[in-house]
Parts: sequence; structure tokens; C-alpha cells
Amino acid sequence: MKKMIPVAAVAVLALMFTSCKKDYKCNCTIVDASGAPLPGITYGIQKSSKKDAKSSCDAAQTTYTVAGASTASCSIN
Repeated sequence: MKKMIPVAAVAVLALMFTSCKKDYKCNCTIVDASGAPLPGITYGIQKSSKKDAKSSCDAAQTTYTVAGASTASCSIN
């Protein structure tokens, strides 16, 4: 029994440091230069850590911002 406690402790620690990968959605709202809203864009990010999904969504924000003519705001949920 005493030998099982260290093994169980190592297993619990390993699970604590394992990143959880799941599906996220990136929602982008786009506003043109006059402040009028344009159709928004939502796309899925599959089997990703939250950090990687946020990076991908932030990159989309840059992609949808067009030379000062429109501004995008993207976030994951």
C-alpha cells in the first residue's frame, strides 16, 4: 500500500500538467470606417489548447482588418 501512494501522486501530477485540447469558436465582429457593423465571421478551431486557439483567433483579427477601412475584433468562446 505504501508503494502505491508515490505512484498515485506521480499520476495525479502528470494529469495536472497535461493540457486539455478541445474545440473552440472564434467570433469576429467587423466595423467599417464609418462605424457601421459588417457581417460577422465565426469559425471553429478544433482540438486546440486555449492558448493556441487564442493565438489563432488573434491572427484572424489582423487578417480581417483591411487597411484602415474596417476594424475587426475577435475573441474565442
